[in-house]
Amino acid sequence: MAVLVLAMQGIALFGFILFFVLWFMHLMSIIYARLHLHKKRSEVKQPFAQLAGVSLLKPLKGVDPNLMSNLETFFTLDYPKYEILLCVQDQDDPAIDVCKKLLAKYPGVDARLFVGGKKVGINPKINNLMPGYEGARYNLVWICDSGIRVKPDTLADMTNQMTDKVGLVHGLPYVADRQGFAATLEQVYFGTSHPRSYISANVTGIKCVTGMSCLMRKDVLDQAGGLVAFAQYIAEDYFMAKAIADRGWKFSMATQVALQNSGSYSIAQFQSRMIRWTKLRINMVPATVLEPVSECFLASLIIGWAAHYVFRWDMMVFFMCHCLAWFISDYIQLTGVQGGPLCFSKLDFAVAWFIRESMAVQIFLSALWDPTISWRTGRYRLRCGGTAEEILDV
Repeated sequence: MAVLVLAMQGIALFGFILFFVLWFMHLMSIIYARLHLHKKRSEVKQPFAQLAGVSLLKPLKGVDPNLMSNLETFFTLDYPKYEILLCVQDQDDPAIDVCKKLLAKYPGVDARLFVGGKKVGINPKINNLMPGYEGARYNLVWICDSGIRVKPDTLADMTNQMTDKVGLVHGLPYVADRQGFAATLEQVYFGTSHPRSYISANVTGIKCVTGMSCLMRKDVLDQAGGLVAFAQYIAEDYFMAKAIADRGWKFSMATQVALQNSGSYSIAQFQSRMIRWTKLRINMVPATVLEPVSECFLASLIIGWAAHYVFRWDMMVFFMCHCLAWFISDYIQLTGVQGGPLCFSKLDFAVAWFIRESMAVQIFLSALWDPTISWRTGRYRLRCGGTAEEILDV
């Protein structure tokens, strides 16, 4: 009996700690988004002409309806000195034709096309980027995914964050306005749950970086062995960031978000992507097993039970009120990350928010069930610590 009482008291204490931690994260991410994101150009730190040269590494595979328009935004950047290094793995990839059209349309832009890649490990993105990385002329390298679109001043914004003690500048992942419920679901996730964790981690000194849009010092990467050193990992962005941090460099977040604008999206694709990311986090950071308690419904149950145990409050009433407060704060968070009017209604937000929150635990359990992932054209078995081995069909 005494053991049961101690266990219940421990759960209640955990519930109250969870309450304060999660709401601290809510407030921190909301305030940061309002104060830091979407700053005006007048607030830049360096004169335009003095901005450092940048080598943009663009890994490409296949085409979608938005690839041409997304890539074109990089050819129209308002930046004094940069080069575009387009990297395509396969000789027959239709992305090559898209690249050639843009190269012909913008002959004045310093841009080159690399086809064939270089096999240096299991990571297909690294293999694809190797020729471009080896041919880069500038010390700042910007690795940016194919589905990202940018504004004319995006690169200037990122290099302005690259001060003397900063070794990596990253953009907060977000999603461009698109049509359809799947697009709304993605936008709600990347405007609520994801930035809450991402911003909170970075503000409190935890190095949390995604490789969608990262500006890094090439000489620092070379000290760590260059891109080759990260080809054994699937989550190369995490280990590149770790290598830079281990050498004493700081990170900075761009004021503009990394705007994902893939022309191919669905609820199934979103779910598959979330499961893959969760599998990677579990293998790299064991503390990820606690992730489900940071989601709204499960957290509200735990905190509601703690309030009932200590204060004798009605657990179900507390659960509903806590979920409502979470819902409202998530909407405030979303509008801050958006930086302008949303392209969907409050009803659409409510439906997408409820479905996303309902999917959270199922996504986590699916990630635990199977340690293999499918990415690009390969399948990989993850190992503890972040390394992986490719599963070859016999």
